[in-house]
Amino acid sequence: MVCVGNICRSPMAEYILRQELKDIRVLSAGLDALVGHPADESAIRVAAEFGLDISSHHAQQINGALVSGADLILAMEGSHKHEIIRRHPFASGKVFRLGEHEDFDVPDPYRKSLDHFVDSFQLIRRGVKLWTPRIRALARF
Repeated sequence: MVCVGNICRSPMAEYILRQELKDIRVLSAGLDALVGHPADESAIRVAAEFGLDISSHHAQQINGALVSGADLILAMEGSHKHEIIRRHPFASGKVFRLGEHEDFDVPDPYRKSLDHFVDSFQLIRRGVKLWTPRIRALARF
């Protein structure tokens, strides 16, 4: 799961997907991560309202090793997808938007109201629900 700072959207996405796919390794990272920072307080709060504890999260930078080790990379926005492929051309074919199947981006709630975090969380959850059966099918191989 990839966003920009790895403190709002991608940590929420990571933990939502982990909840859905307990037997699959799920990580998150940022294109310009605030390395070592915890998840944003609003992200922690919204996730907690939906039963997820993301308080132990610490941001990490996306890098070649993470990209190489991933079978699938889901980005929050189309621009993130293109930037990942620009930085790591070998990843082409395994990078998609979380909202790929319904053609939506997950907007960045950083430094916005709690309502923006809730909206982003709901979109992330929608994207995860769309990807979960596909990931399960791929994991069987």
